[in-house]
Amino acid sequence: MRLPPDQYQLRRLIIVSMFASLAVVLGVVEALIPFTVTIPGAKLGLGNIVVLTCLVCFGGKDALLLIFIKTLLTAFILGSFSTFLFSVLGALGSFMIMYIMVRFGAKQFSLMMTSVMGGIVHNLGQLLAASIVLGTAKIFYYLPFLLLAGIATGIFVGAASSHLIQSLNRLQLLALRNPQS
Repeated sequence: MRLPPDQYQLRRLIIVSMFASLAVVLGVVEALIPFTVTIPGAKLGLGNIVVLTCLVCFGGKDALLLIFIKTLLTAFILGSFSTFLFSVLGALGSFMIMYIMVRFGAKQFSLMMTSVMGGIVHNLGQLLAASIVLGTAKIFYYLPFLLLAGIATGIFVGAASSHLIQSLNRLQLLALRNPQS
C-alpha cells in the first residue's frame, strides 16, 4: 500500500508510539514477575520483543526513539536514577549490536542470534553501570550468570519477536511504503 509522504510519516509515528506504549506496559508487567529470585538482576526483557520488532520493521532511528521512550518512562514508573543508568547503558549497548547485526548482517544472523547477542550486550552494559555506581570491577564476577540469563532471555525474545513480525505481516499492519524511497 502506498501512502503520501505525510500520511506515511503519521502512520509510522502512530505505530512506533503504540510500540512504545506496549514496551512500557510489558516492562511494568515484567516487574511483577519474580524472575529475579533465580538470578538477581536478570529480567525476561519483554519490552525488548517490541524493540527488536521495531528495529527490524522500521530501522534504527525509530528503534532508538522507542528505546529512549521505553527506558525513560519505565525508570520514572518503577525506579530511580540508578535504575535509569543501568537500563540506558544496557539498552544502548544492546541496540548497537542488534542494529549492526540487522543492518549489515541480516542474511548471516538469524533474528534469534541477533536477540541473544542483544541480551548478552545488555547485561554487559548493566554490569558496566553497576561497576560505575559501586566503584568496583568485582561485580564482573557475576558475568557468567548474567551471560546465561542473556542467552536464555535472548532466545525467548528472538522467538517472540519473530512470531510478532510474522503476525504483523499477515495482518499487513506494517505494509507501509514511503513513496520517496
